[in-house]
Amino acid sequence: MSKTVSVLIDGTAVPSELGGVGRYLEGLVSALDAADEPVAVVVRREHVEHFRRLAPTAHVVEAPRAVDRRPLRFVWEQTGLVLLRRRLGARALHSPHYTFPLVARRRVVTVHDATFFSDPGSHGRLKRTFFSAWIRASLRRRLVCVVPSAATADELVRHVQTRRASVRVAHHGVDHAAFAPPSDAELVELRRLVGLADDEPWLAFLGTIEPRKNVALLLRAHQQLRADRGAAAVPDLVVAGARGWDDEAARLLDALSPADGVREVGYLPFASLPALLGGASVVAYPSSAEGFGLPVLEAMACGACVLTTRRSALPEVGGDAVAYSEPDETSIRDELGRLLDDAARRAALGRAGVDRAAGFTWAATAAAHVAAYREAS
Repeated sequence: MSKTVSVLIDGTAVPSELGGVGRYLEGLVSALDAADEPVAVVVRREHVEHFRRLAPTAHVVEAPRAVDRRPLRFVWEQTGLVLLRRRLGARALHSPHYTFPLVARRRVVTVHDATFFSDPGSHGRLKRTFFSAWIRASLRRRLVCVVPSAATADELVRHVQTRRASVRVAHHGVDHAAFAPPSDAELVELRRLVGLADDEPWLAFLGTIEPRKNVALLLRAHQQLRADRGAAAVPDLVVAGARGWDDEAARLLDALSPADGVREVGYLPFASLPALLGGASVVAYPSSAEGFGLPVLEAMACGACVLTTRRSALPEVGGDAVAYSEPDETSIRDELGRLLDDAARRAALGRAGVDRAAGFTWAATAAAHVAAYREAS
């Protein structure tokens, strides 16, 4: 290394599929590298070459294979990560997914949302207990805590009164080169990939199928709209993303037949996401709690008409460039129907979404993180 490392970023908590926190880490590391910030990032073996391509001048370190096993990853985080930071001479250490070394100094930790406190029922008991304990630990220590929205900062302050940490807001960005209104060729390929006919419209949901995303409500609202209007008058709903721990949504999805107009497609290739989002008549994301809501921002950047809720950070992202419903079946059904009836409004929201999304960049996210690193060191 020719430059002194300003920060070591621990990417070992990122799962094999780079969604969610992985998308955040990708955008942050590539933007830090573009800004000529001397960073190192430690990642699992399967991510090494990917991050080397994303950040050509960053120092990308391969983590030991032991981190593939969750209990051993936590042991390595408390010991091996600290030793690696010392070896690299990094002035600050950034833990981008809740947990962090307890004994290290000059630490930055990212807390992605406050739902473990504000919406505990959407998480399993073990996960809720584990992550709420780490959030409390981060806020009660002398470190810098980065959050993706002012709404998350406010929630954390409300639920964890005793705190010594400095809390900084760093909105997520969007890769405007990747997420943009799709071409006709991209739409043709997307239809082929998910089994839609030529020129057939669709509705879309993108995200992990977990309780707070309210996929079950969306499925029932879609079915009710088809019952009210006739199946031919309501586009099929394409549900993209991994199944999480939403048993109710899983039961509904398992009970569907092809005649029900729902296509569960799981993970789609990254290159297909702009067409999925930007080509949809409506992208529905009726979440009841979000630390930020990156799928909403990505859909806006693709020119989509987005329907979401006014809960937590979502209005902070969507502003006046999206449509809103309450997170209940009737409200989702009614607002979907109004949007499908008004092509001009859908087009106007699509244009407004592109304009608003332009203000969210990973360069700005990186700058806010650099300020956090400076404060920590």
